[in-house]
Order: sequence, then structure tokens, then C-alpha cells
Amino acid sequence: MTSLPLNQVLQGDCVTLMKALPSSSVDLVFADPPYNLQLRGRLTRPDNSLVDAVDDDWDQFDSFKAYDEFSQAWLTEVRRLLKPNGSLWVIGSYHNIFRLGTMIQNLGFWILNDVVWVKNNPMPNFKGTRFTNAHETLIWAGRSQEARCCFNYASMKALNDDIQMRSDWYFPLCNGRERLRDDGGEKLHPTQKPEGLLYRILMACSNPGDVVLDPFFGTGTSGAVAKALGRHFIGLEQDADYAKAARQRLDKVVIKEGGDLLLPLNRRRENRISIGSLLEAGLLATGDVLKGGHNGREYSAILCADGTVTIAGGGRGSIHKVGAEVQKSSACNGWTFWKIQRNGQWQTLDSVRTEAREIRKM
Repeated sequence: MTSLPLNQVLQGDCVTLMKALPSSSVDLVFADPPYNLQLRGRLTRPDNSLVDAVDDDWDQFDSFKAYDEFSQAWLTEVRRLLKPNGSLWVIGSYHNIFRLGTMIQNLGFWILNDVVWVKNNPMPNFKGTRFTNAHETLIWAGRSQEARCCFNYASMKALNDDIQMRSDWYFPLCNGRERLRDDGGEKLHPTQKPEGLLYRILMACSNPGDVVLDPFFGTGTSGAVAKALGRHFIGLEQDADYAKAARQRLDKVVIKEGGDLLLPLNRRRENRISIGSLLEAGLLATGDVLKGGHNGREYSAILCADGTVTIAGGGRGSIHKVGAEVQKSSACNGWTFWKIQRNGQWQTLDSVRTEAREIRKM
């Protein structure tokens, strides 16, 4: 079996290079293919200064047919290389994303989400003939409908201040120190993506040690983020200057110490403990008195046989619901709010839950 060229930048045609890689060998593919912008002539500002638009040879195709044939070829290889539960992320603009979406579905991928990258600082429409194009679209797809793609839901929620992550992502265009420039101060690559965008994708759909393939590596944003997050990468790039810049960039990336720090939060994998299971294990008992304090006031509740609690006046519900009610709050973590007396000391229900987890490990 062919070994994987992990953590390397390979120069050449992406389809040819992918054909040399073993099937079902990568966990995630991020693809930022040519957009086929179909620019006609030079793009200028109202003061007649030239706009630094995407007019490179690699974005030029003779026809939609030629672009479709190219897209079909690289997407076919991507599907072969993905593991059964692997994910594909593709980014594009209105020029190409709908054509790619059709091919992705026709090839047997299963689309899970489309995500809109909303640009905080988009380039204006200088001619005033259209809306300002302020977003790009990403497609997230599994290798098949049966694929159980990695999705680190809890980490995405934590990354978003404990609010469920939405499909509209706000990032500025790549500027400042992050933007790579040539010796003359010009952009080294016209479509360099912000690292924050790749950070979110890799945190969402990969784990440390996974293999991330980027068939249009450019100046190596995906590889830089993958390396920093403890993932392996394989970068394919046909342009020698881009490949050189990517290697130089990657050499400067510092790998974080402590692999555990890079592990995603996944509460679904935790050894789930419920109030009911604590009652069943004898660590709690029907009739136990619970106490909770808030703003100098103390509240008491009685534990019921079904795991609910009741308070004076007849209020009854889960430890979370009743805890929120007595505090007149919209939410409450009952595990840390309520305490029970054990061996003459008051301890949180969460500490009882921790004790239960330790018992399960024995």
C-alpha cells in the first residue's frame, strides 16, 4: 500500500497527484478550487486605478464545459480518497458553487450543510451595477448518505459562547499581518483565506491526528491551521511560487504543547450520569434534602423517587428547572446549584456524579 506523504507540499497537477494516493486514506478534504470568474477586461475603481482582481491563468477556462470536466475529475478523486466517514468542504462564489453542488450530489456525496461566509470588509461593487458581493458559500458533505461524519458539536457551541453554532460565519477578508505579500508588497495570492475560517472547519469536522487533504493548497492556510491544531496535512499545489511560500509559512508554525489541549469537547462521549442513575446506584435516596443558595438566600428541596425535586408550595421539576425557578432565572445548572449533606459536609450533586463516574471505571 502506498504510504501517505504526510505534512508535505507536493507540486503538480492535483488530479495526477491524487491518483498516486491510496483510496480511503484521508479524513477531511478542504477544497478552494478555481472560481472561473470569467472576467472580461480590466477591473478599475472610479478613480481609474486598477483593482487587484483574480485574473491568473489558473482561473481561466475556455468554457463551462471545460470547467465542469476539470471539476468532475478532481471531485471523483476526492471521493475515492476519503474514508467512509470522511468529510468534504468546498468553498466558492456564485460563479461556480452551484455547478459544484450539482456534481457533488451526482457523484454520491451527501450534503450536510451549506455555510455562508459573510465578509465583514467586502470589496465594493465599483461600477454600481450589482449588489456588493459580500459572501462566499461553503458546502459540507459526507462521502455518502451513510457516512457518520465527525462533527464536534460541543466544541462548536463552546467556541460560540455556549450558543449553538449557526451556518452564517462572519470573518473579514484576509488582511494585515496574516496576508502574505511578495517583495513588492503585493498580495502573494489573490484568494488567500483567513485562518479563522479554516480553524472553525477543522475544529468542527476533524480530530488531532486526522489527515487533511487540500488539493488547491495555494499559500498553505489549511496546512498552517492543521499543523497548529495537531492534524496531519497533505497540500497539492501546481504553482511553484505558491508552493515555496507555503513551505516557508509552514516552517514557522509552532505546534502546541500538550495534545490533550487540542482534543475537541464532546459531551456525547462522556460517561453520562443522570439523577435517576444515582438513585438506582444508591448514591442518592428518595427524600434526601437538597439545599441551594443565591444572593444570600437559601432554598430547600426534596428529592423524589423519579429524580425530580419538590419545594415548599408544591413546585416540582428537574433539578435544573426548579433551581431556575427559585432564583427567578431563565436557566440553572442544577448539578452545581444543589448540595446534599454527606458525612457532615454539604457537597454539590456534581461531586456525587463524579463519584459515580469513578465507580464505573472500577
